[in-house]
Amino acid sequence: MPGDKSISHRCVMLGAIADGGTRVRGLLDGEDVLATVTAFRSMGVDIDGPHEGEAFIRGVGRDGLQAPAADIDLGNSGTAMRLLAGLLAGQRYDCALVGDASLSRRPMRRITEPLTLMGARIETAHGGTPPIRLRAGKGLASIDCTMSVASAQVKSGILLAGLYANGRTCVTEPVPTRDHTERMLAAFGVALAREGRRTCIEGGARLAATEMDVPGDISSAAFFLAAAAGRPGSDLLIRGVGVNPTRTGILTILERMGADICWSNRRTAGREPVADLRVQGTTLVGIDVDPGLVPLAIDEFPAIFAAAATARGVTRVTGAAELRVKESDRIAASAEALNALGVSVQVGDDGMTIEGGGMSGGEVDSAGDHRIAMAFASASAAAPVRIRNCRNVVTSFPGFESLANSVGFDIEVSLDDP
Repeated sequence: MPGDKSISHRCVMLGAIADGGTRVRGLLDGEDVLATVTAFRSMGVDIDGPHEGEAFIRGVGRDGLQAPAADIDLGNSGTAMRLLAGLLAGQRYDCALVGDASLSRRPMRRITEPLTLMGARIETAHGGTPPIRLRAGKGLASIDCTMSVASAQVKSGILLAGLYANGRTCVTEPVPTRDHTERMLAAFGVALAREGRRTCIEGGARLAATEMDVPGDISSAAFFLAAAAGRPGSDLLIRGVGVNPTRTGILTILERMGADICWSNRRTAGREPVADLRVQGTTLVGIDVDPGLVPLAIDEFPAIFAAAATARGVTRVTGAAELRVKESDRIAASAEALNALGVSVQVGDDGMTIEGGGMSGGEVDSAGDHRIAMAFASASAAAPVRIRNCRNVVTSFPGFESLANSVGFDIEVSLDDP
């Protein structure tokens, strides 16, 4: 699998503000991460690569970033925008974070409001959407924030702002979310206090350069896992996948649906747990997905929805309202795609009910969402599918088509069909 996108973003960001040079292996070279690389280059950070997944970042230290000459364009990446909002809130210069049409519709108040409480001078467009404009201020104050919505991006943005705050900044989550930022801050030598769902960081900490290995992205593996799990006769081994327990909801959900998934060769890379995953195809059964698993699989639900369509029986998903504000409305876009493929779906505000039993061929629109596109491309293992509006696949998974075809898919890309 390509390198984990969430971890790759954080490697670049923390390496950029570390003291000394950080070498990263396995860095994802998708458009989202390259936008983060370009952003830090515009702020005076010298970055070699990525070349074949390796990059060398010459950190400028916690206070060494320079004012960019123009707005920082983050393309399609919500992760980059929310984390950078926190990292840049304490800088001594003005800057603006902008993105493409999809990113410009995504909610940003969930990060700008706590940053404002810390003393950041920060503005958004009407409705709380990008662009985010940050003005030089007098410094940040620490806060003790209890989040109402589970979001690793918001948690991470507050912790990064906490590096520049006076005193101790604490964040308490409503439920656990991915903890890549906490693990990586520790790898760069920053002391954190973690107890349950509460994490605290002391302002003024400096980061020491290190070496990082990025594991394979479980969100990318999800498309292959889901397709193989529900196709009897399939036998697929995926090597070197990150299995951070805050990200393995996809495995738990598929296993509860009857998937045969075997873990082997467990190890650690860059303070992250890694394993090889073997999935052998069987007939899946519909389940009621535990809402507690939703934050642990939030990016993998398009693949889960596609798997549910081929399962025997009904699958119900609730507690997933966050899917409404991803790169697309992933509940609406997935439901529309499933309907187009002959699958009966009932849509709710925070999820959907899917009548399993298989799908027919048809044409779907990905709504410009890379995960919708890849989920239904993987569904073509069960029925022929034509997917429109797929350019954004390269944001997270360059080479998806060739890798998918190498394990038995039959995917053809039309350059005349965006």
